[in-house]
Amino acid sequence: MKARLAALLALALGASARADEGMWMPQQLPDLADRLEKLGFTGDARQFADLTGQPMGAIVSLGGCSASFVSADGLIATNHHCVIGALQFNSTPERNLLEEGFVARSRGEELWNGPGARVYVTVSVKEVTDEITGGIEPQLGDAQRGKLIERRVKQRTARCEKPGMRCTVASFFEGARWFEVAQLEIQDVRLVFAPPGNVGNFGGETDNWMWPRHSGDFSFYRAYVGKDGSPRPHAKDNVPYHPKRWLKVSPKGVAEDDLVFVAGYPGRTQRLKTYREVKEQMEWAYPGTVRRNRDLLAILERLSKESKETAIRVNPRVRGLANSMKNREGVLEGAAKGGLLEKKAQEEKALVAWIDADPARKAEYGDALAALDRIQAEKERTRERDLVFQSLTSSSSLLSAARTVWRLADDRPKKDLDRDPAFQQREWPRLREYLERLERSLDLRADRALLRYALVEAAALPGDQRIPPLDAAIGLAPGAPTDEAGRKIDAFLDRLYTGTELADRKTRLELSERKTTKELAARKDTFLELFAALRPFERQLREEQYARDGARSRVGPVYARALLAKAGGVLAPDANSTLRVTYGVVKGVSPRDGLFYRPQTTLAGVLAKHKAGDEEFDVPAPVREAIRAQHARGAGPYVDPKLGDVPVDFLSSVDTTGGNSGSAVLNGRGELVGLLFDGTWETIASDFIFDAPSTRSIQVDSRYLLWFLTDVAKATNLLEELDAPIAVGAR
Repeated sequence: MKARLAALLALALGASARADEGMWMPQQLPDLADRLEKLGFTGDARQFADLTGQPMGAIVSLGGCSASFVSADGLIATNHHCVIGALQFNSTPERNLLEEGFVARSRGEELWNGPGARVYVTVSVKEVTDEITGGIEPQLGDAQRGKLIERRVKQRTARCEKPGMRCTVASFFEGARWFEVAQLEIQDVRLVFAPPGNVGNFGGETDNWMWPRHSGDFSFYRAYVGKDGSPRPHAKDNVPYHPKRWLKVSPKGVAEDDLVFVAGYPGRTQRLKTYREVKEQMEWAYPGTVRRNRDLLAILERLSKESKETAIRVNPRVRGLANSMKNREGVLEGAAKGGLLEKKAQEEKALVAWIDADPARKAEYGDALAALDRIQAEKERTRERDLVFQSLTSSSSLLSAARTVWRLADDRPKKDLDRDPAFQQREWPRLREYLERLERSLDLRADRALLRYALVEAAALPGDQRIPPLDAAIGLAPGAPTDEAGRKIDAFLDRLYTGTELADRKTRLELSERKTTKELAARKDTFLELFAALRPFERQLREEQYARDGARSRVGPVYARALLAKAGGVLAPDANSTLRVTYGVVKGVSPRDGLFYRPQTTLAGVLAKHKAGDEEFDVPAPVREAIRAQHARGAGPYVDPKLGDVPVDFLSSVDTTGGNSGSAVLNGRGELVGLLFDGTWETIASDFIFDAPSTRSIQVDSRYLLWFLTDVAKATNLLEELDAPIAVGAR
């Protein structure tokens, strides 16, 4: 059976693609050469398998967004919405970079992104499946099995890491294969350029996930290291990092029907999930996210209108909530229109019929689906409670800080291998940076309002899903009248926020350093006391998760093996935030009957959308003037001869998802022709089932980036670094 699994998985990594679907591991690209050749690729697909070669050696992760080196001096291209944290960290009401944008005219003017900023350069990927799941005794209990796998992951990670290197051991194909990913970790990241908010986020939430699009969603960072070339924490005397590989930014961009590749770090897809798992997402999780995010946005928008300082501090959270909400709305609408659940059910019925049709298959794959459904049913039993508990710390930065401080003290006396993965010694610098960065993002009024929302949800939990320590702390009881619960929550919050010192940066950092839980308890800090009361319940939930993880590790690979066998080995693994490559062509789409979208937009469309006074569509005056001047000239190095204008954004058929934001879009020569920043509303549901005819991604054209640097920002220093034509407008 093990040999058969290996053969099937080898086939999955060496099969020819039948469609453009797939966020492929780089080592899979050479085996897709036939398909790429049919699309017009004349290069050597093996170049993508070489992670240190060209172009893959230039592709980096920002830890949530993708990016790429574009100069020998560590200049990094990514999306505007991926630098919001740096803009927020460096903004004040008097100098709001979120609105104004930023241009560094020299290296000395570049702004530190703040604590916690990282650039990750993948340098190696190695299979470690046997080390993680090999030789586990079948009779081991589920929870013990889950803990053993976690321990093996920690052991493998520790062996991989060395100074300046960050390692991750990631699961592929539902746990059937495990790979160790080693990345150079650059810790000093600085902001170089970002356009004004009404360029980088042009169209706001109205245009988010929509086409036609006219966003200038581009920005630049620079990576810095110590004088010896090794990663170092931020320091004034650090020097620009010199990557071995970087991308040439193409001044020619793309044309319709061009083949393009996208290289980046897609977050999560769920195409290999079971029908029941997808059903829960569509009928419970996603509708809940939409409702909750809408409520939280209303709270933050009200508070933002009352204070410019609050508006700056909560801006990244507002952007994140709004984007997530609209994404979920699009998935739900697309799922309903496209019959996603019906299609998923049909796929699963076909799989079951295929298994049942052959005694050998039935013996091998057994009741894997039924077992996965039982695990999912157990998860659903307490899902309301588990989500509310998780939302307590995600809503309140102070409660999250209390958890961080307490957990550090709780785990510090243990051997590193026995610590929770999130609180091992390798994480201590990051946790300290998180506590430090709160100085620029914490707003007490917003923090209290969001925590109150979570506590109201906790008060409404059914009797069999209560959080006992929270009930005891507040005096809540199942079925209590809403107004009574509200009064108790408000009184509790009064005590909580007046009895804490965690809002003070110095105190947070001091408490995080080598304190025992006994010492922390002696501080009588109300937030620390609250988390101390919640900690045993958190342990209980973790034990339940270990049991589910262990149970799934038994049957998930069996289920994946069945999917692989039925598909003849032609199967891309779900996205999991590791380096992937996808490909497609620049092409329009017909989202519904009677409507066709052309694949490119231009500067003329930016002016056409301009609405003075509209915060989403008010094009800054310098941009409008530059566009009119460009149209008056009619010529220039970035004008597309077929369009008769400078291109702004374009559509392509590449297969992408969240996390791909900022990904390099490459032509067949490996040049950067754009930056991916979004998907389309009609096909967001492709995270669950890929729709080859209509799925599209949205990219900003490299020519708009270069034109903006030339005619608007007049950033000749950057144009020279990019070795780009410097047109009349920049002189």
